[in-house]
Amino acid sequence: MIPEGDGIARVRRESKGRGGKTVTTVAGVPLAEDELKELASALKRRCGTGGALKEGVIEIQGDHVQLLLDELQKRGFKARKSGG
Repeated sequence: MIPEGDGIARVRRESKGRGGKTVTTVAGVPLAEDELKELASALKRRCGTGGALKEGVIEIQGDHVQLLLDELQKRGFKARKSGG
């Protein structure tokens, strides 16, 4: 099932509630669960770091906002930076 939304992937940096560690989150990607897992794995490899997929939101460890924006756009997604 594809989550409802406007079809725009929103990339943001977060550090609240994570013990001071920074993660980059990608929310709103219009893909089914399995494809989302594959995309998360590919993005983690691209950034050379770990991450997770939680409730349809891809979390990548570290600050990789620009790299993820470029990679998502290269893959044909509409991607925007959101938040700070």
